[in-house]
Amino acid sequence: MMYINDIHILLYVLIAFLGGVIGQFIDYINIAFLNERRILSKETFKEYKKVFKINYLLIIINAIAYIAILYNFKISLNLVRFALLIPMLISAFVVDYKIQIIPNRLNLTMFEIGLIFVFIFGIQNLNIAKDMLFGMLLGGGIFLLITLIGGAIAGKEAMGLGDVKLMGALGLCFGVVDIAIISALSFLIGAIISIIIIIARKNRKDGYIPFGPFIVLATITTIFVPTNILFTFLMKVFTLGMY
Repeated sequence: MMYINDIHILLYVLIAFLGGVIGQFIDYINIAFLNERRILSKETFKEYKKVFKINYLLIIINAIAYIAILYNFKISLNLVRFALLIPMLISAFVVDYKIQIIPNRLNLTMFEIGLIFVFIFGIQNLNIAKDMLFGMLLGGGIFLLITLIGGAIAGKEAMGLGDVKLMGALGLCFGVVDIAIISALSFLIGAIISIIIIIARKNRKDGYIPFGPFIVLATITTIFVPTNILFTFLMKVFTLGMY
């Protein structure tokens, strides 16, 4: 059988190879961010060559992700959109987990990608472009409000501004419904994992838990799981099964 979901198997091989190459590039940009270096510079590249090693984990993860988006979206604009976003989401996950910062360059690049697709989709249907713009306001607005309220009540940021910028950029890329789902799902994932971490720390509540990885997990889940399934699941969870 040479076709899987009406797509030639060689195309899967090619996109898996591309995903693997980009997976190694994610390792490069992660190191650049962690060392506060410019990505596109000779100095950064020379430094990376000195510490270079094949990052099999990132290669495999990104290759699988690329195979999955090809299977789900075939040759389409969504394939291109998610092929651009997923490596940056993976990078945001790693960097925020390690140093509790989502680099502005990552957020800005995702925002720029969102603007490009607002224009592309807007040519086809102006309502889609409007929905994506409102998604930016909703995503960034929800998290900005939480940050401000948390700051007013606790005297410190409830979450970093990097999270606010990330949600604004993702809202622009996904639109109102999906960013609302990403928001709810990220809080659910965050609550579950935070409880597990606190228990693992033997009930010590000290230590900052970055929220960016939860947003990334929620976003990738939203990419691959149908919206109606996620909506039904979240409604049952947040209404305690009464929905």
